[in-house]
Amino acid sequence: MLPDIGPRVAALNDRYRHHAAVSVMEKALKDPDTGEVALVSSFGAESVVLLHMVSVIAPGTPVLFIDTLMLFEETLQYQRDVAAKLGLTDVRVITATEAALKLDDPDGTLHQFNTDACCTLRKTVPLEQALSGFDAWITGRKRYQGATRQTIDFFEVETDRRMKINPLAHWGREDLEEYMVQNRLPRHPLVAKGYPSIGCAPCTSPVKPGEDPRAGRWRNSAKTECGIHFIGGKAVRGQTAPADAPAQDTANTEKVA
Repeated sequence: MLPDIGPRVAALNDRYRHHAAVSVMEKALKDPDTGEVALVSSFGAESVVLLHMVSVIAPGTPVLFIDTLMLFEETLQYQRDVAAKLGLTDVRVITATEAALKLDDPDGTLHQFNTDACCTLRKTVPLEQALSGFDAWITGRKRYQGATRQTIDFFEVETDRRMKINPLAHWGREDLEEYMVQNRLPRHPLVAKGYPSIGCAPCTSPVKPGEDPRAGRWRNSAKTECGIHFIGGKAVRGQTAPADAPAQDTANTEKVA
């Protein structure tokens, strides 16, 4: 059993504070203090950077891809193309179950009047179940992405049993661009059409020059996060079941690679 998470996260941040992103990724996948690790990827505008790092260091790392069933077709095709090109061998497609969708969003219109509930149903709850067997997960969050992310560290406490790992926390857009160019990585086709941050099709719009890169997510609303991340140090994901509660059939997981 792993030691208490708070001291482990503090030790990891101290241990790797001055390491570069690739080194943090490599260490995170091998350090016993992180435990069992998965990469959660949206296969969005910048996702290919972390996916490439994982493919070079440990291509068998579990990659969890949440298909909300409302994604752009371009994202679905990009996911298949990138996984094949990089040789990722354990990509798991996560979706809400048909029963959960029929109960809470039978006509597929929930996003029109309650985006938080839609994100919880299609993204937060299925991911929570998929992550239940892991001690840590890797995210692509970066400090430059907005006010809610300006103070993130490489390692963060998420719950009393699980941590988040943010190897790109200190990277800027220029670092991402340089990495993608140097490694000749394929770009998400929607980036060229003005989508620097890509989520579900109904809730994502193009971004104008000079706007925040995430301005096209839930435009004209106060919502800035889907619910799978912390804001201001507080969890905004849906309430999770107690550790001793029986598992609920709320997510489908399909291994595709």
